[in-house]
Amino acid sequence: MKDTKSGFMPRLSPLEAFLIQVVLYILLWLGDDFYATLGSFAFASLFLSIWLVSRIAEWIEPSKVPRWYFSYLLGGALAPILVTIIFYLIKGAPSWVL
Repeated sequence: MKDTKSGFMPRLSPLEAFLIQVVLYILLWLGDDFYATLGSFAFASLFLSIWLVSRIAEWIEPSKVPRWYFSYLLGGALAPILVTIIFYLIKGAPSWVL
């Protein structure tokens, strides 16, 4: 991990942030299928929308936004999608759907 300029807290790499999110979504899925489905779809769509708008804005007018910003957003969108697919393959449809 790299230290920030202030030296107080190390910055997480996009991979570390992605893995932490995966663990949190797994815990949510183990707790309650309904809230996990709701949270996964909400956060995935939110992060994906922000990523898409940011990429379009960056394409129209390039800025000095660091590359890791887009990696964090994409990881934030892919983590709930990945965990949702894994739990769907393992457990089948969520219990609240049946």
